[in-house]
Amino acid sequence: MEPEQPKRTPSDSTAIPPRPPIGAGTALLLLDGGLAVVVWLAATVLSGPSVDPLALLLVPAGYVLFLYALGLHRRDALMNLGRSSSRVPLAAGLGALLAWAMVAVLPMFGVLPLPLIPATALGCCAAGLAARASFSLLRHRQIFHRRVLIVGAGKQAWDLVWLLRNEGRALNYDIAFAVDNAAGLIDERLAAEPGNHIIPASGSYLSVARSFGADEIVVALDERRGMPVQLLLACRTAGFPVTEYLTFLEREIHRIDIKRLELSWLLYADGFTFGLIDRGLKRLLDIVVSATVLLLSSPFLLAAALAVKLGDRGPVLYRQARVTRGGQVFRIMKLRTMRVDAERHGAVWAAKADPRITRIGNFLRRTRLDELPQLLNILSGDMSFVGPRPERPEFVAGLIEQLPLYAERHVVKAGLTGWAQVNYPYGASLDDARSKLSYDLYYVKNFSVMFDLLIIMQTIRVVLWPDGVR
Repeated sequence: MEPEQPKRTPSDSTAIPPRPPIGAGTALLLLDGGLAVVVWLAATVLSGPSVDPLALLLVPAGYVLFLYALGLHRRDALMNLGRSSSRVPLAAGLGALLAWAMVAVLPMFGVLPLPLIPATALGCCAAGLAARASFSLLRHRQIFHRRVLIVGAGKQAWDLVWLLRNEGRALNYDIAFAVDNAAGLIDERLAAEPGNHIIPASGSYLSVARSFGADEIVVALDERRGMPVQLLLACRTAGFPVTEYLTFLEREIHRIDIKRLELSWLLYADGFTFGLIDRGLKRLLDIVVSATVLLLSSPFLLAAALAVKLGDRGPVLYRQARVTRGGQVFRIMKLRTMRVDAERHGAVWAAKADPRITRIGNFLRRTRLDELPQLLNILSGDMSFVGPRPERPEFVAGLIEQLPLYAERHVVKAGLTGWAQVNYPYGASLDDARSKLSYDLYYVKNFSVMFDLLIIMQTIRVVLWPDGVR
């Protein structure tokens, strides 16, 4: 006989938890934005009616944009606020430079007296440091803690805890495990940690959720047969969000974990929608951004091309077969960074401290200048500005055989930058390809033009602080 579903009573309303709070990075972004508005209002009052408020808004707006672009709302920055705060003055300076350029080029913003630009930038810098001090205080008061009740305590539950500790967007999670006869065996690694709260469900997950004060319930059972659906439904109707393991994991770590992926979940999950309007807007974004970057970077591109030519008198451009949407092969263009005879023995992965890379080539790779000719590939339609990294056909054939779903990354065009590129260092092995695929699949599944814009902004951080370039 199935347990009776608990009835709702008026007193139950106090036990209904709020929906899961926003991520810590989003919270800091909102805090930065709010204090930037305060700086703008103060500057508007102090400057008087002679200054256009819209023009004065350019500095705080550019400052917040560069805070995001420099990665100051990412998990690694939030975990080390002291170190990441050193980038706040850079964001304020770049915001001021952007405001000056826009006022100089676009008369629609009116006149902005030159002394006001650095003064407002200093105000933004102070606001950024104050925002991080406030965030640190809020975190110390456990404002950003998430109380997660995991149904099950087996291997899948252990995997979930490990990933949340290392990649979760909430930074801190208070976790308890609800187990009963249907939950299976308890993983010995969880049992060995004295701080883990393993609570017997005793026929009612709802009472456990209430006593723990869960913000969310996550089902992470190793064996789904015999899952207590009725008991979980009681939690759901009582106001506790109940989330499936893979859905929760995708939301918290912003990638699709390949090692634990179930194809049935991927089949029924939302995403993978590519409408005609979306593709049209993406192509427009490609043309506008690529043409703008090519125009602004043309002096650096010409200087880099001259350096390559003078280095060893070899060809400036390097054309190589790569794979893009639908498995089509195109010829990618890059500034040559290796010796002319670098692949006389066939295609191989680039290695750390690769001896085939020339002296000027090492500099070009670290500064990403060797990638600039790909803008021509984007304008011709072979690539997109944002998308999975284009790989060589020789490597793709082997990766499709060894990595399930690797071919799915080719449902969109290859990109100059991408979600994997801004989240994972350069990879040159099967394990690296698997890790990057988890980000590529997340991008393909959650594609939108707004997502492309966010990735383009984060690319600035990768260019300024290259990591693992080969």
